[in-house]
Amino acid sequence: MFFGSFNPVHNGHMVIAQYMAEFTDLEQVWMVVTPHNPLKPAGSLLNDYQRLHLVELAIGNYRKIKLSKIEFGLPKPSYTINTLEHLREKFPQHTFALIMGSDNLQTLNKWKNYEQILSGYEIYVYPRPGSDGGEFKNHPNVKITEAPHMNISSTFIRNAIKGKKDVRYMMPEKVFDYIDEMNFYEK
Repeated sequence: MFFGSFNPVHNGHMVIAQYMAEFTDLEQVWMVVTPHNPLKPAGSLLNDYQRLHLVELAIGNYRKIKLSKIEFGLPKPSYTINTLEHLREKFPQHTFALIMGSDNLQTLNKWKNYEQILSGYEIYVYPRPGSDGGEFKNHPNVKITEAPHMNISSTFIRNAIKGKKDVRYMMPEKVFDYIDEMNFYEK
């Protein structure tokens, strides 16, 4: 499970998802579009279904990455533990794991029921600048990976578009084309 606002999805997200699908023992990566991250202001997000569509465009027909809108039907704000427990009940045939950056691992103690996440789920961690994962990096359920690092963020892309910069090579082509066509993030 690779959770995110994906506001918008960019090549950094897709490189991480593909790395996890191809170079770890995960069978699939489900990109979970989060309607409202409790740590982010709700007003800063593009419409939920527009972000979902952008991720769908980014994935294309790549069979090892799946799109999930599971959180759209759950109470808001979205808490990772609630989603994981819901998925475990809904899909008992699957074993779920989390994908997160080392910066998120370092602040995992701020998450709702983080002890339950640590004890009940494997966590695949990709590197982020200035963070080594903190106190949880040596936990038995934590798997530190060597996923490629791309110093790009959705915030950077939104600000660049607002500043009339061309960021076409920072996103999958179909994602850029749709954002450009719809004039997203220009204001």
